[in-house]
Formats: sequence, C-alpha cells, structure tokens
Amino acid sequence: MSSDPDADDATNEPDADGFGRKGWALTAVLFTCVLVIPGIIYVYPYAAGAFGFTFFATYLALPLVPAILLGLVAVWSMTAATRDQ
Repeated sequence: MSSDPDADDATNEPDADGFGRKGWALTAVLFTCVLVIPGIIYVYPYAAGAFGFTFFATYLALPLVPAILLGLVAVWSMTAATRDQ
C-alpha cells in the first residue's frame, strides 16, 4: 500500500443520493415545457381565452410559460451549483 494521500480520494467519493429534489424539479419543468404547454396549445388552443386573451394572444402567451420556467430553473441551478464556491 502506498502512503499517498491522493490515492485515498478515489475511494472517498460521496454516496449517490438518487435523483434528489433538484432533479425532480428539473424533470417537472421539462415535462411541462415539452408536453403540457404544447399539448394545451394543440388540444385546446383557446385555453387562454378564459383569461381574456384572443386566439392570437394565446399563441404568444402560452409559449412564454416554458420560457420563464426554463429561465428560472437555469438561474436556480447555477446559483445552487456556485453557492459553495
């Protein structure tokens, strides 16, 4: 056996704790952005009409939801990743 302290670093890796809260949040946002919002636009294009939007405004407002969600998740993940530095 060697007395090199760097050799022990490979065996001292932290245990994987599964997908975690952050992973599930990202999965939920991606599911919403890829399936839910486009599905609403495809199946019921007048969905935003309940809030007073016209048909054309619906096609502008509903795609903003995934854009905002993905932007918030990107900022959240970057701040969480750089918090320890």
